[in-house]
Amino acid sequence: MSLIQNGRGSNPLKDFKVEPGMIGFVGQDLQRPECILAERDGTLWSADARGGVMRIDRDGSQQLVAQAADPHFDLASSTKDSLVSGTLPNGLAFAANGDFLVSNFGTDRLECMTRTGETRVLLDQLDGRPLGKVNFVLRDSKGRIWITVSTMINPWSDAIRAGLADGALLLIDDRGARIVADGFHFTNEIRLDANEEWIYVAETTAKRITRLRIRGDGSLCDREIFGPSTLGDGLVDGICFDAYGNLWATMIFADRLVAITPEGELLELFDDGVAEGTAAFEQAFASGEPVPFDVLMAAAGPTCPWLASVTFGGPDLKTVYLGSLRGTRIPAFQSPVAGLPMVHW
Repeated sequence: MSLIQNGRGSNPLKDFKVEPGMIGFVGQDLQRPECILAERDGTLWSADARGGVMRIDRDGSQQLVAQAADPHFDLASSTKDSLVSGTLPNGLAFAANGDFLVSNFGTDRLECMTRTGETRVLLDQLDGRPLGKVNFVLRDSKGRIWITVSTMINPWSDAIRAGLADGALLLIDDRGARIVADGFHFTNEIRLDANEEWIYVAETTAKRITRLRIRGDGSLCDREIFGPSTLGDGLVDGICFDAYGNLWATMIFADRLVAITPEGELLELFDDGVAEGTAAFEQAFASGEPVPFDVLMAAAGPTCPWLASVTFGGPDLKTVYLGSLRGTRIPAFQSPVAGLPMVHW
């Protein structure tokens, strides 16, 4: 069926490329702004390695919201310790009352933080066992909470290798918390389609997107690969839908931004990687052994080092914000298509 026949019209991303001159920056002196939430009034909330979130208002003013600022994150002193240990707020979602659901990649638990910084643990074990590396959290329109666990290996950097499939997808609903799918290759960000019929999973070390159909009771079925079997250089990290149905994806360790069309075609939107660093990473990754940390460090571009997430915001949902693990600012640019509205509260 053609795009005209199915009512979509031509894909606005078909010939779209992000050029350096299109990019502006938001925020300053941020620490590990991995995930970003955008409110309707223009306020941004960025995950922050000091143990909370950074509020960035439309006028550029910033305020750290945390129960107590943790000083462990210092890339200039100890890059590896900063990125693999200590509190590491990672994925964020709005709770039903406007608080924050925080998947903490450092403490290995799902937390809830109020807008004044008070934090409590929602989930840190399942069936008496530790959760593993809790990566991302998503709340759907029914109030159910979906959580990804990337790996049981700690530090997580030792899991950056091909062939390891110990990731899982968890669900919290009125029946409690449970695993609804497992056997993923470093489960990362997840998203729902517009009708919440499918859940899409970024399998980082498989370089692919997998989707599963959601049954009424929250169980999953019809697991399949969405789009190409490999997305090319780098490892897929963050994903986000636009209103047309394209699934945008960040490729960490190559610092690429791509999109998969509803028909499964891969589009290249932005390439900020350093060729030598990307080539060294791909060579090390192909060995099947954990990629050495110094190789990971070299695989970073200048604009958004270790590009990790993509978020739509602005009054028309056409402003794209890029999150990263090693950046101190948030790159932003205008998209030709609006993002898919997210669940707020």
